[in-house]
Amino acid sequence: MTATAFGLVLTGVLLNAAAQLLLKAGTNRIGEFAFSWENLVPIGLKVAGNPPILAGLACYVVSVAVWILALSRVPVSVAYPMLSIGYIVNAFAAWALFGESLAAQKLIGIGFIVVGVWLVARS
Repeated sequence: MTATAFGLVLTGVLLNAAAQLLLKAGTNRIGEFAFSWENLVPIGLKVAGNPPILAGLACYVVSVAVWILALSRVPVSVAYPMLSIGYIVNAFAAWALFGESLAAQKLIGIGFIVVGVWLVARS
């Protein structure tokens, strides 16, 4: 994989991870909710007017464009498993930003992901 291709894959992964974190920040502002016919408009307006949610959706749009560029250079069998890097980024970012737990079992799972991504990247 060339440096450009790797940069595109990593950028796509990081944009996707950022989107998830922004969506979580946005839902933290709104609080827990359920969609129903009665609250569809009020909740829809809260979601549509929530800057972190809008930024997260924008990250998704840009990540799709970057991902298409990456797939034009890298086999999907190599690129797609790289999305697992997002799990690693999100686990540590969620711990740092939202106080989510990083228990030993989760850290062991992250270790397996790191090994798997490394093996796929070498293929």
